Amino acid sequence: MSEITVSSALPADSERLAEAFRIFNEASEELSTAYTSLQLQVAGLTEELAAANGALRQQYQEKAALTERLSLLLDALPAGVAVLDASGMIVQANPAAYSLLGQNIREMDWSVVQRDQLAATDTPGEFLLVDGSGRRVALTVTALDSAGGRIVLLHDVTEAHRLQTQAERNERLAAMGEMAAQLAHQLRTPLAAALLYAGNLEIPQLAESSRISIAEKTVARLKHLERLIQDMLLFARGEVLGRERIMVDDLVQEVRQIIEPLARKRGADLIVATLAESVSFSGNRKALAGALTNLLENALQAVDAGGRVELAVETAPTRLLFFIRDNGGGMDELTVARLFEPFFTTRSEGTGLGLAIARGVARAHGGSIEVSSAPGRGTEFAMTIALAENAAAREVAV
Repeated sequence: MSEITVSSALPADSERLAEAFRIFNEASEELSTAYTSLQLQVAGLTEELAAANGALRQQYQEKAALTERLSLLLDALPAGVAVLDASGMIVQANPAAYSLLGQNIREMDWSVVQRDQLAATDTPGEFLLVDGSGRRVALTVTALDSAGGRIVLLHDVTEAHRLQTQAERNERLAAMGEMAAQLAHQLRTPLAAALLYAGNLEIPQLAESSRISIAEKTVARLKHLERLIQDMLLFARGEVLGRERIMVDDLVQEVRQIIEPLARKRGADLIVATLAESVSFSGNRKALAGALTNLLENALQAVDAGGRVELAVETAPTRLLFFIRDNGGGMDELTVARLFEPFFTTRSEGTGLGLAIARGVARAHGGSIEVSSAPGRGTEFAMTIALAENAAAREVAV
């Protein structure tokens, strides 16, 4: 009976063993297939990694070459370059900057370097080196990145400034030569009138009232001569001497006090629009007040009783703008084109030098004067003053 049991069990074990071998073979084939696939994936990833490494290596080499070229370019630049970090410390400089400011500027506070080694000039944005060399540099500050870094550029403009000064002087001398004949005529007319009036004073039988009237006319002609000579000297000098810190509101109020009585006498309305915020700049207060007064006097002369003259001030990132507007009869294109010519005037009592002097004052402050006018539409003078020096000072402040 036991023999029958054993013989019947053997086929069942064989089947299970065969099934196990079959399952094992299938699993082995799956593992082999998976291993082969994994090998292929590894090989593909290896190729991709090699390609990526090659690309990175090429990028690194290109960036290294670019960095080398930029470094060579920076070293070769004739302008001084100083790189500042967010705190205002000098972290890098090129040889030109070292030549201008010294070899010990690295890791120094830029505001200290600027204070100790650069002296402000009459030209906004330009400084003199305090080393006694007489060299003059133009300063520009530019934001470098969002982290707060900045680049300071220093251009040696010594020779350019010398040539510009010489050219301006030659231009003024040439203009003076051309004006010699006109000046003789301008001086001769009031002088002849003054001599005529003074000659009448010698008449013994002249009534006292007539003597006083003639004396007043003589003095008036002599004062006209004096004003003409003063304007001529200002035009010939062509520069603004001395600078101070000026508050815009104070300058406007000073000019307003001068013009208001003239506007009341003329019967015109004077409208003054000041700035909402307090702004100051560096300039020659007397020269600027004189230029603005001259422009406003011209505007008053252009309007009749009941007319309107306006003085407005606006600010821009690097400029201060003064607008002088009137609602008078305006001017044609030919008159506008000749406004700044010396001795050209549309007023019988004018010297013809006021606008030329005003433009010279604006130019000395890094600005200009523009005119917009048309017959029947009034006139607008726009005088600009550069604020580059003040903007630069704000940018480099830490």
